Amino acid sequence: MEGKRLLRFLFLIFSVVLLLLFTLLNLPYEPSDKAELLDCATYSPWCTSKNRFQSKMPQLLQNSPKPTRRHHSADVPHHPLDPLTLQEFNKVRTILSSHALLKSSSSYALHSVVLEEPDKPLVLRWRKGNPLPPRKASVIARVDGVSHVLSVNIDTGEVTQLETGSISGFPTMTIEDMNSATWAPLANADFNRTILERGINLADLACLPISSGWFGKIEEKRRLIKIQCYSMEGTANFYMRPIEGLTVLIDLDTREVVEIADKGKNIPIPKAADTDYRYSAQNIHQELNLVNPISIEQPKGPSFTVEDDHLVKWANWEFHLKADPRAGVIISRAKVRDPGTGEMRNVMYKGFTSELFVPYMDPTDAWYFKTYMDAGEYGFGLQAMPLDPLNDCPRNAYYMDGVFAAGDGTPYVRSNMICVFESYGGDIGWRHSESPITGMEIREVRPKVTLVVRMAASVANYDYIVDWEFQTDGLIRSKVGLSGILMVKGTPYVNMNQVNQQENLYGTLLSENVIGVIHDHYITYYLDMDIDDSDNSFVKVNIRREQTSPGESPRKSYLKAVRNVAKTEKDAQIKLKLYDPSEFHVINPSKKTRVGNPVGYKVVPGGTAASLLDLQDPPQLRGAFTNNQIWVTPYNQSEQWAGGLFVYQSQGEDTLAVWSDRNRAIENKDIVLWYTLGFHHIPCQEDFPIMPTVSSSFDIKPVNFFENNPILRIPPNVEKDLPVCKAAASA
Repeated sequence: MEGKRLLRFLFLIFSVVLLLLFTLLNLPYEPSDKAELLDCATYSPWCTSKNRFQSKMPQLLQNSPKPTRRHHSADVPHHPLDPLTLQEFNKVRTILSSHALLKSSSSYALHSVVLEEPDKPLVLRWRKGNPLPPRKASVIARVDGVSHVLSVNIDTGEVTQLETGSISGFPTMTIEDMNSATWAPLANADFNRTILERGINLADLACLPISSGWFGKIEEKRRLIKIQCYSMEGTANFYMRPIEGLTVLIDLDTREVVEIADKGKNIPIPKAADTDYRYSAQNIHQELNLVNPISIEQPKGPSFTVEDDHLVKWANWEFHLKADPRAGVIISRAKVRDPGTGEMRNVMYKGFTSELFVPYMDPTDAWYFKTYMDAGEYGFGLQAMPLDPLNDCPRNAYYMDGVFAAGDGTPYVRSNMICVFESYGGDIGWRHSESPITGMEIREVRPKVTLVVRMAASVANYDYIVDWEFQTDGLIRSKVGLSGILMVKGTPYVNMNQVNQQENLYGTLLSENVIGVIHDHYITYYLDMDIDDSDNSFVKVNIRREQTSPGESPRKSYLKAVRNVAKTEKDAQIKLKLYDPSEFHVINPSKKTRVGNPVGYKVVPGGTAASLLDLQDPPQLRGAFTNNQIWVTPYNQSEQWAGGLFVYQSQGEDTLAVWSDRNRAIENKDIVLWYTLGFHHIPCQEDFPIMPTVSSSFDIKPVNFFENNPILRIPPNVEKDLPVCKAAASA
């Protein structure tokens, strides 16, 4: 037995050394001519651990229907905002490989290769059939330890180096960064000795790369990451079996182990029993058949179309849709048809998740640094996983891939990253039944059918389900669902009766030796609203109590709407208050309705948890974009990422909060509205071993945009238009 363990250990070390050699030499995982065949599993930062236990345990995906796999070798751009194609990625890679900056380098990595979107006026003027503006790639490269932002003209081969100023921080990690950092501790004898002393077989080890944040001098001038590990013996859910207190500090550039901290030797590894969440691992004799199978059938097919791979048309909406490695999903050029004029009217030029800030509330040595920026540090789109037909998305869904670049520029495919589908849950679009006392037998009801754009990102343990929902009444709903697995802490306690009441667990005891740590989630959206044109204004409509004059009325008080147009950015910094309510409108002051109201849309808040951290706490300095729920800034093409361009180990000097403090004019300007959805999460036992989804959303709703109800003329459902599905005969 010991001989077998030694052989396994030697093989593991050999594999690690081989992987490190490939990484250090900057060799691609696959040749570029096979890039089309690569999918997300190949470049998943978590594939190291997952692939190992997948080979040991059966999966229940064999019988799931698979969407048709698309081939991208013939893709060509049709729209100025279309993402880079496979051929364009390869051309960018060729151009850069011969450029002096990279050619003379001993080591370089491309941390981002995306379309450099044309200037907004060019996109607004473009019409289908016109020539496309010059196609350019925006590239963030690290060359010999220095970050560079490059503009690559794909047609001419010209490369322009852009100035970024003296901001701190580093670019989003590459997938290779995350993979190599995960393996790096295994090349250190002290680490391996520590694991064996904990009684863990190295073959059962699963490790995760955890961004280190910024807390002072130690994080400056070198890219660092912390690695924490788990035992996956007996379960696929290794997250529930932490090796508590063991933290390895790694230099991301050299893969050197800088420090090993082991302060949890007295904390046992939680048991694997009842932690596996997979269907195949459940006791089928206790299966929960709570509902009969349900499916929405569309005998005439979906009502939406996707033209030229990215232009979605449905009902009275059309918009451009694409995948992005950092934002995940980008919605652009959203327009809605006016039922009175038939005109397609501009609503939103661009919308996406700009940053996700997830601070954990445990100040101890192995936890204080867990203050993730999931978009800027890991890449929200890079963590997107293939969607599961019939479960993630219903029948008749349309699936869209993402095509991204690896660290050496090689393109690869994120298969089925986005789905688009129509949703009907029995909701009502509008209704009215007349009271019998009027003698009028009226009952008018219209069903509500919506169009949903969905992505699910698995950022290690947590799963985020991001929906953009479009309604026929002109409303856009942005919704986030949180599911997946808690990040838990090991503890000696097996029951709360062992805990001193004065002791701070920093969370909830979920199971024997397992604490779910309290944490927050903040999702900040970038919303470039263009209500009928780019020049808009932000109006805070405050709802105030007014007192009646003595003798004026039997009433003592009433509510009044007081409108205040924001002149500058600071006027539009909003902290939501329950007892000081307001509406928040984006209007076009130069266009009015028939009766004289300015056309507009309003933000209807939801998910209103606000940060309670000290404003000078290092994580909150970096996450200062969550200090307000609403910000409004003048449009600036370089200001899209709420946490700054370089988020990794940044010190917070290039955030939305810093830009907004310039207090620029925003009245009747091209403006961007930022909204933050917030969640406080105090874990509970129902979150163990995997969490039921909790969701929240906010709406962007028409306010005096239409002359009247825009869905007044839609017809009701009638029996003859709907399929009749008969229930299966009972046994």
